[in-house]
Amino acid sequence: MIEKTKGIVLHQIKYTDSGIVAWLYTRKFGRQSFMIKGVRNKKSGRHSVFFQPMSILDMVIYHKESRGMQTVKEFSVAYTPSDIYFNIMKSSVAIFLGEVLASVLREETPNEELFDFIERSIIYFDGCNEGYANFHIAFLSGLSSYLGFEPGLRSSGVGRFFDMLNGSFVALPPDHGNYANEEISEILAAFFSTSYENISRIVLTGSLRNEVLDTIVKYYSLHLPGLKKIRSLEVLKEVFG
Repeated sequence: MIEKTKGIVLHQIKYTDSGIVAWLYTRKFGRQSFMIKGVRNKKSGRHSVFFQPMSILDMVIYHKESRGMQTVKEFSVAYTPSDIYFNIMKSSVAIFLGEVLASVLREETPNEELFDFIERSIIYFDGCNEGYANFHIAFLSGLSSYLGFEPGLRSSGVGRFFDMLNGSFVALPPDHGNYANEEISEILAAFFSTSYENISRIVLTGSLRNEVLDTIVKYYSLHLPGLKKIRSLEVLKEVFG
């Protein structure tokens, strides 16, 4: 059946001499994989650059639920995150977030609110001229609510430790050992309760930012046991360290 939908590119790999296989999160069908022919052939007029992580496309697809890989009939650019493409710091974030999303968004069912959150986040990030060093942490903090394990807000003066196993801020270190220290817990509490517009107010050194990032990735792995090792994590930590 021919369908129209928006899609956010998460990841792509080469397939044959001129084609690619791309994983996208679509507004209508959730996470889907697509075979796109001819995009690496200059004569075709179709370009693989449009399938870089975090590109947003308008797509016409041949969709069949029983098929593991869908086929694209035609596509056009809905939004090109141009600054993300040409800014090494932003492109590193895009690759990292695309890899995370490709791993955690496994359901082939639509979630329009989640799609809209990702789309808004990409457009906001692409438009930032400064103060975006904490964006990837803020994104993962916000994403957790759509994935079902956003922690409860910290009670002032009470929740000194972030209990990662139970997703809560607690007064004493839990016996199971999966918790963040007081400094990291306070920083994470700020991320879980703020907006993108205010993340630049959370002032972090490079090493502290990386420690916070490691903590939230561990939090994800505890609640999503199937989460694969994020290969781009170390590169991202180098860029923002």
